[in-house]
Amino acid sequence: MSTEQTIAQPESDAVVQTPTLAGRRFRSRDHYVVGREKVREFARAVQAQHGAHLREPDARKLGYEGIIAPPTFSSVIGITATRALLDSVLTDYDLSQILQTDQVFEIVRPILAGDQLTTEVVIESIRQFGDNDFILVGFSLTDQRGAVVQTGSTTIVARRGAEVDANIADTVENIMMHPRPSAQAAAAAGALVAVDTDADAAGSARLPQPNPLVHSLPDFDRLSVGEQLPAGTAEVTRGDLANYAGVSGDPNPIHFSEQAATLAGLPTVVAHGMLTMGLASGYLTSWVGDPTAIEKFSVRFSGFVPVATDAPSTIEFTGKIKSLDPSRRIATVMMAGTSDGRKLFGRAIAEIRFA
Repeated sequence: MSTEQTIAQPESDAVVQTPTLAGRRFRSRDHYVVGREKVREFARAVQAQHGAHLREPDARKLGYEGIIAPPTFSSVIGITATRALLDSVLTDYDLSQILQTDQVFEIVRPILAGDQLTTEVVIESIRQFGDNDFILVGFSLTDQRGAVVQTGSTTIVARRGAEVDANIADTVENIMMHPRPSAQAAAAAGALVAVDTDADAAGSARLPQPNPLVHSLPDFDRLSVGEQLPAGTAEVTRGDLANYAGVSGDPNPIHFSEQAATLAGLPTVVAHGMLTMGLASGYLTSWVGDPTAIEKFSVRFSGFVPVATDAPSTIEFTGKIKSLDPSRRIATVMMAGTSDGRKLFGRAIAEIRFA
């Protein structure tokens, strides 16, 4: 969706305090324990069909003892850290005025049930473009051994000091999950701890990780640049959106409230961008045959999927091999997603490892 549809005009041209905020790093005070049932719930929410997301014997066939989380599972952990950052550090922005524009996942190893993960986030940059601030937040997840499991980044766009429409504020207040702590309460709770020294920032490392062979279905040596992947489709209903909102912890009411969506300038309730990305990763997995084969996945969101009350919406996925790296046996795939003729991704690129 466009920023004009969802962000009110600011009262004045606020000055971005980039020198103060850019480069600041924070670590979660407590770790996140990856539950087996949570992995299963998330897999169902993004329609990830591979058996390794649901059953230990299927995961062991891929070389892992615990069931394997889908590639975008870390968004469940990341949304908590991002909200804590907005509540306690980036307090000049209102949550109802924020949109996600880009998401990148770099997977060192898959997240497994039983992992104990600590989150670090860093405000990489704040760039002002017109009335909007583009905030790039980097993240890393480390396990109980102190080894990096996954890194990546999120870009959000927001307006500083914008006056929120009273109708939107009342609607959000009446629909959002409660209780939501104030910024002061969030800061006092200390969900995030500032990392002040280079030594602390370097506390996690890319330690050697088990790297079982992937069980890819296509033969890498038979792939060619420009080759088209088989087309795929996914359907989403209002029930799917409500389920994903609960499983992922994303409370934005434009994904389940007709009133909130209309006030935001949308034609109707729309699917989460991260749900769309999760479905896209499932499309890639169905082609390659192994969810652990995806090493990097990045998306720039450019459109939305409207979901009516009385019928599912269909998303169509296609892909094309952009390049091949024989030394690493990596295929870079360019993806496209559309719904009712609407382009969903400005850019979607995946790096996939082959046997």
